[in-house]
Amino acid sequence: MLTPENFRFARQAGATHIVAHLVDYFRGGAHNPRDNQPTGAEQGWGLAGDPSAIWTAEDLKSLVAGAAAEGLKIEAIENFDPAHWHDVLLDGPRRDAQIQNLKQIIQRMGQAGIPIMGYNFSIAGVCGRVTGPFARGGAVSVGMDGPCDVPIPNGMVWNMVYDPNAPSGTVPSISHDELWRRLAAFLEEMLPVAEKAGVKLALHPDDPPLPVVRGQPRLVYKPELYQRLVNLNPSPANMFEFCLGTLAEMQDADLYEATDHYSRQGRLAYVHFRNVRGKVPFYKETFVDDGEVDMIRILRILKKNNYQGVIIPDHTPQMSCAAPWHAGMAYAMGYMRAALQVVEDGR
Repeated sequence: MLTPENFRFARQAGATHIVAHLVDYFRGGAHNPRDNQPTGAEQGWGLAGDPSAIWTAEDLKSLVAGAAAEGLKIEAIENFDPAHWHDVLLDGPRRDAQIQNLKQIIQRMGQAGIPIMGYNFSIAGVCGRVTGPFARGGAVSVGMDGPCDVPIPNGMVWNMVYDPNAPSGTVPSISHDELWRRLAAFLEEMLPVAEKAGVKLALHPDDPPLPVVRGQPRLVYKPELYQRLVNLNPSPANMFEFCLGTLAEMQDADLYEATDHYSRQGRLAYVHFRNVRGKVPFYKETFVDDGEVDMIRILRILKKNNYQGVIIPDHTPQMSCAAPWHAGMAYAMGYMRAALQVVEDGR
């Protein structure tokens, strides 16, 4: 996707910045077609990458230069490859070595001038979603049709397989407190490096936002749990990847209050600007103008609190044409540009 043609498409659709995904979510995943966002099944999305192939400074600088050639700035990298940090999440024997590799990635991002690393500290990852004609006009979208309770097989974490030859069995369940302990240790080691490199670490809320998925605890499945993240480490590099869709899926959540509360704290690194209908474990993703969230109200809150970061479509329903993904993105971008103009003009 990170090609000159797609950069050109993004710029033509009105983009100014790019949040780039370097992980190949579809590698070896025949059950996870590449023509949409990854969903997969109990087998996960696909195979994690090469554990020895850490992103180099040259790779990142080349990415920055390629985007700049089309008038775009790389604002963030989103998601570490599970191959590079599975034992950080699982507290396994290679944890310390993998932490050192993650530190190298952050340092190299700083050298390349990429200011944000978005991450999802999760054992189960994004899973349990289904695909269907859920959006307006029968557009193909994703959603959830019930809890996802199947245990995670050994060799899998973050919904990707890092060891296809792992022994049979399942990943042992842990407590919420243990997962928070692992996150705290991760932040204690990573945040000083991030601060020195000029890079912010931005935590995505759990998607789907349930207390437990596949027998494993979740971190941020309620808006107020983001405050626990802030309280865990006050570093200015400790930020949020603020996903409106995921927050809107949360049971008993006031998305507008959460947006106001955290944007006033200056903790939003960037915003996933997407819409949904319903709550977990039963929800569907919609076109940006057709869900239950008043997106213009969200923009007005962000403007009031002087939010200066990037907003991105994240993902969208596919449209019925020769280029379903591109059409869906172009529609979302057009809405976002118009909504921003309305809010900036004070209408």
